[in-house]
Amino acid sequence: MSIPEFISKQPPERQQLLAAIHQIIIQEDKNVAPGVGLMMGKEMILYNAPGIFKYGLSSVKNYMSLHVMPIYASPVLYSRYKAILDKAVFQKGCINFKTAEEMPLKIVEQLMADCSKIDLRAMKEAYLRSKKS
Repeated sequence: MSIPEFISKQPPERQQLLAAIHQIIIQEDKNVAPGVGLMMGKEMILYNAPGIFKYGLSSVKNYMSLHVMPIYASPVLYSRYKAILDKAVFQKGCINFKTAEEMPLKIVEQLMADCSKIDLRAMKEAYLRSKKS
């Protein structure tokens, strides 16, 4: 399934916001390749950087969710955006929201610009090397 097909299958009131967030992600992080796939048993848009999953954008029954692995790996980013996006619901590596008010696009742009600078693959490799030591 293509990304436009995936978005068009979502509730009409969510389509514009999902499309806008998708555009922000691919605009701000040129290293990711988007595609529709399964994660945690749910179909969503997956954004993979070379060698690693970086973001996911989903629409489930009661909310939408932006999975952001860089905030999982960076307590500083997590804390910063949890304070700024105070109407959204934060979990370890994802942000759940129902409306654009909970997930303002200007803040999503900032978030993606900050996250695009993080090389998760390098972090993972460093972690694995440290475990071997």
